[in-house]
Amino acid sequence: MFLSALELRNIIESSFLPKRCQCTLSPDLSMTVKVYADGETDQIDLLKTGIDAQRLNGCREINELIAELRTDLALHHVAVEQRQVVGKAL
Repeated sequence: MFLSALELRNIIESSFLPKRCQCTLSPDLSMTVKVYADGETDQIDLLKTGIDAQRLNGCREINELIAELRTDLALHHVAVEQRQVVGKAL
């Protein structure tokens, strides 16, 4: 890892603004990322665990992780919307 844990957390967390994002890094360099629905509640829109922070050796790897997390978040929103539509149809 070429960045400090604090720098890495700051990059990832700020990439999801205005949503609230929290990154935690364990001593074994396993990362957990939580993206919250809004700043008012603790409802989690995305929870990704077991991210190997050792593989984040440069800007490309960090950008790929952020893109992957954003894709997962978008897929979560689509799934929620589909459940709402199905629920209204019933």
